[in-house]
Amino acid sequence: MTNKVILTAAITGAVHIPSMSPYLPITPEQIIDEAVAANRAGAAVVHLHTRDPQTGRPTGDPEMMRQVVDGIRRRCDVVIGCTTGGAIGMTNEERLAALPIARPELASCNAGSVNFCFSPIADKINQPKFDWEIPFVRSTYEIPFSNTFKDIEEYITLMNQYGTKPEFEVYEAGMISNIAYFMAKGILKPPVYIQFVIGVMGGIPATLNNLNFLVRTADEVIGRCNYIWSCAGTGRQEFDIGTAGIILGGNVRVGLEDNLYIAKGQLAKSNAEPIAKMVRIARELGREVASPAEAREQLGLE
Repeated sequence: MTNKVILTAAITGAVHIPSMSPYLPITPEQIIDEAVAANRAGAAVVHLHTRDPQTGRPTGDPEMMRQVVDGIRRRCDVVIGCTTGGAIGMTNEERLAALPIARPELASCNAGSVNFCFSPIADKINQPKFDWEIPFVRSTYEIPFSNTFKDIEEYITLMNQYGTKPEFEVYEAGMISNIAYFMAKGILKPPVYIQFVIGVMGGIPATLNNLNFLVRTADEVIGRCNYIWSCAGTGRQEFDIGTAGIILGGNVRVGLEDNLYIAKGQLAKSNAEPIAKMVRIARELGREVASPAEAREQLGLE
């Protein structure tokens, strides 16, 4: 509990669609502005996806990611983490394309396959802004989020090649064993960085007992000194899970990728709002938040 809390802002993601909120950042300029504002509010890390600036559809265009990353780096010193999850239905080539170009300090590395479903969104949208939105969210009812052992090894190897630290996205307890396998194989050096993403439809539910269970399982399987962890609760559980994560001594991810609301029935107008809320919660609980430099030191980043 002596370390400061590393707050990550997940800026736009690839789940929410533009019809759900007018505040969801879409263009490179909007994503850059949101990342900078989140950093100023207290985020030490930003987790980045990109979208087609005309339609808001998630894209794996590496040049667009480079534009976003370069724009953020020019304006602040936040730790940059890029997605390799991309969006449901993307190929491995699309998901990895930006890594050698953007050269982020962190990159998400999904630790196993899961039924990552968000098709119920379609039932809540009467008049979509864009034609792609409803077919896209409905497709997740039948398309799994595939991350085989071969895929994971390929991702880790490429990240090692470019000096990028994997941030393992864990949606189920069994994925902790997958990480331990690659540690035993020798291609991962401790401490590994784990992001417990809970509350996804198809993954472990976002409950306090489940978060505690995941931490205890990682303690037993990987060893407490061999990993650093953060947590992200999706949807309305975001701030409950984040608060529990702080109490348990972990780090926290919030942002419009995970939850479009700042309070019940109230849309967040920016990623700075949930970050500022978690800063207040952390301080009320007696913990300060880490700066980007302190986050780099804790995570062992170059």
